[in-house]
Parts: sequence; C-alpha cells; structure tokens
Amino acid sequence: MTTVPVSTTLAAASPWALPLPALRRAAPVLPVVALIALIGLPPLADGVTPADAASGLVVLWAVVRTARQARRPLTRTAAVVLGLPVIGFAVAATVTPSAGEGLMGLARSVQVFVLVPVAVLLLLRDRRDVRLVAWAVIGLAVWQGSVGVHQYLTGTGASYDGEFVRAVGTFGPTEVMGMATVVASGIVAATGLALENPARRQRVVATVCALVLLVPLVLSFSRGAWIATAVACGAQLLLAGVRRAMQVFAAAVAAGVVLVGGFGVGTSMLQERLDSITQVAAAPDQSVLDRYALWSAALGMWSDRPVTGVGLKAFPEYRDGHAPLALESAADTDGAGHDFYRQPFFSPHNMYLTVLSEQGLVGVVTVAGSWLALLVCGLRRLLRTRTARHDRDCALICCGLLLWQLVDFTYADTGGGSATLVALDFGLAAWWALGGGAAPATTTASESGPR
Repeated sequence: MTTVPVSTTLAAASPWALPLPALRRAAPVLPVVALIALIGLPPLADGVTPADAASGLVVLWAVVRTARQARRPLTRTAAVVLGLPVIGFAVAATVTPSAGEGLMGLARSVQVFVLVPVAVLLLLRDRRDVRLVAWAVIGLAVWQGSVGVHQYLTGTGASYDGEFVRAVGTFGPTEVMGMATVVASGIVAATGLALENPARRQRVVATVCALVLLVPLVLSFSRGAWIATAVACGAQLLLAGVRRAMQVFAAAVAAGVVLVGGFGVGTSMLQERLDSITQVAAAPDQSVLDRYALWSAALGMWSDRPVTGVGLKAFPEYRDGHAPLALESAADTDGAGHDFYRQPFFSPHNMYLTVLSEQGLVGVVTVAGSWLALLVCGLRRLLRTRTARHDRDCALICCGLLLWQLVDFTYADTGGGSATLVALDFGLAAWWALGGGAAPATTTASESGPR
C-alpha cells in the first residue's frame, strides 16, 4: 500500500494548489503590480499620493533583492543611460533661487526618471513578468476608464465647455491628463499583446480591451493623448508588419466614415475638439493661446540662461516676466467632486521646454539625451529580433509606451498621480532596451490567458 503524504493531499484538495507556484514565481515583481494598483488614489497629505509612497518601497525592495543575489545590478551602458539625467537635475538644483524648491525638485525628478525605472528594470526578469505588468496597466486603465465613462454619462465629470462631461477618472479636474495617460498606456500595452502575443486567448482579450478603452480616451477630450496614442499604436502596427498595418488602418478609416458620416456618432463638443487640432494656427482657442504663451515664456527663460536654465521648479517664478500679455495665469477647474478652483500654470505644459527652461542645455543633453538613447536602443533591438516571436509582444509594449511618453511630452509634462506611471513606462522601456532581456521562457499553459 502506497502512503500519500498529508501535505500532498492537502495541496491537491486546496483551490490554491495551481496558482501557488505561479504566485511564488511572480513574487519579485508583485510589488510593481501593487504599485500600479495604487495609481489614481487620492493624495495622503501635502500632495503625496499612495503611489509616491509605495514607489519608495519598491525601490528599497529592488535594492534589497539585488544585494541578496550578490550580482552586478546594471550593465555599464544601463548605468550611463539611466544615470545621465542625474547630472542635469543636480546642476539645475544648484541654480534654483530657493534651495528648498531645488532639493524637492531634485528628489522628485530623480525618483521619476532614475530610481523607479532602475527598480523596475531590476525586478523584471523575463517576458512573463513584462506581460504581468502590462496586464496590470490594462486593468488600471479599464478601472479608470469605467469611472470616466460613468462621469460623462451622468454629467459628473470635470467641467468642459460649460458642461460637466470631461472624463477624468479618480484624478479630479486639477489633473485632467491623469486618466488620459492611464487609459492611453492601457491601449498601447493591449495593442502590443494583441499583435504579437503567442497565446491566442491573450490576443483576443487584449484586442477587446484596446477597443473598449478607446471610448474613455475620446471622452477625456485630451488632444495630446489622442495624438500620442495614434502615433504609438501606428508605430506598433508598422513594426509588427506593413501589410497588417495597412489592413488595420483601412478598417479604422472605414469604421470612422460609417460611424461619424453615416450614423452621426459623436457629439458637437467632440467634433469641435477634433477640429481644433488642425485650427491651432488659424483660430486657436484660449487653451491653445495659453499654451503658446507658456512656450514663449519657457523659450525666453532659456535665452536668458541658456546653459543651466533658471533652476528646478523655478518656472512659475519667472513665468510672468517672460510671458506675453495673452497668457491667462490660471485655468478654471470645476466638477468631478471638486469645487471651482483656478489652477495656476506651474509649467509650460511641454516636457522638453520644461527641461530647456529649467535645466538649460545641460538638461537637454543629459535628460533628453537619456530618453533618446532609450528609444534608439529599444528600436534597434526590436528590429534585430523581429524573427523571435516569443519576445515581439514585450518589445512592442515597451517601445510603444516609451514612444507614447516622448510624443505626449510635446503637450504635457510629469506631475500628480500619473507621474508614477510615467516612471513605470520608462522602467519597462529600460528593461527591453538596456536590460538585455532575460533568457526566453518556454510558453506554457499558464500563459494561455491574461496574467
């Protein structure tokens, strides 16, 4: 008679018997997943969000785990590319008029663009971890998108054109780009999975998620997010295959003609918002006029201090001295559970001009140079491994998210609760571009569905 160990019997009877090995294997990256789940929660105090606090724990976890493994954490190239922005941040912090503001700006910038991306790079081991993080981003996007659609349908969103219909999710009217950033990141991640994931079920679910998330993205009324998403997803389609890209583009155009032209789908506000994209020079609205004025102010600051800029977090102090009279120093915000508030313009709403005005040429070379190096390294590796299908979805996700951020930086900058997601996107891009990618993992039955 064969004796079966009690532990084996209990494991077989337990409903957690199958997931436990997968959970143990995913344990190192679960803090990253938990960090994603916290994005969008209300601030705790002094503007610090739960995601900001948790990101520090994720960095600490990455340091402890790397030290326990007693291995070299980064390659020389990764250390140079990811560490380069610290030079620009440090130089700009020394010329900031307020020492306190300079130190706060230095800590925040290093957190978003250096520490969290490095931690994500260290914690991600192979493509299964990347897919797990991608599905977590998609889940966050579905949650925020659902809240945004509900706001639009019930008239409880942020104020837009006199109506409370702008979808902002849980980020509120003072951070109107927050939900758009999350939803767009979910669309880009889902597009990468839908195009090249080896598991058919994952491709189908990802396709459905990408299509569903288009609704809240449109209802965000964010022109910058629309443009960045179109560019990133278009690049993903082209990198996945020109023939497939042409088919998808043709289907999208046909659907748009039928929905908008045939059935008249789309409100007048959406139509006006779309039209305004091509009217920024001929008949710009006040938001565009303010954007031009802020850009002009940023360029004026840079012309005064071309090498080091005016210092981290110093844009508001020098803004009025360089801005044209057409600038309104604040924007009206209301709705989505908040009272009316005049939101001051603390930045030029262009990340590149923010770097140029506050950090000068030193910042452009070190910070923007680091971003460009990430993009070049990622695309080069993607083109070299086009035949390796098992890695293609991860490559498209990482390169797509980075490209989205770099395009969106033309219309926005980092700030608020969505800054943590920006850091995560840079970490994913660094994993693909600089981490070398872990050895390919064998596709198993556990990868046949969303993770």
